[in-house]
Amino acid sequence: MVEKPFFINQPLQPVKPVQEQRQSERRIAGDEPSFQKILQGELQQDKEIKFSRHATERLYARRIELEEEQLSRLKDAVDKAEAKGCRESLVLLDDLALVVSVKNKTVITAVDGENRKENVFTNIDSAVIN
Repeated sequence: MVEKPFFINQPLQPVKPVQEQRQSERRIAGDEPSFQKILQGELQQDKEIKFSRHATERLYARRIELEEEQLSRLKDAVDKAEAKGCRESLVLLDDLALVVSVKNKTVITAVDGENRKENVFTNIDSAVIN
């Protein structure tokens, strides 16, 4: 007696056609980014200041908008703190107090002048006045 393979009694699943890659997804020879371009992109991304969700919510709730000039000064302040080996820094920028993770280049929280009074900033190892 010949045994039937176990899959004979199983219901067949419909076969789906393989979709062709979209033109934009196809790799063209010589079109792939070089290692140097990828590395430069990663390094550039590391230089940019990011905002945590908490900081973004604080800025929005307090109707604080940072202008390009302020963002540039914030980046300079974080770069100075990084050069000194700081980890968590309080950056005083105009009427704002920003707690920044220097290593991650991420603003953790933001407080404006009106709400800055009576506040205590903890877990910082430095302050930059810019």
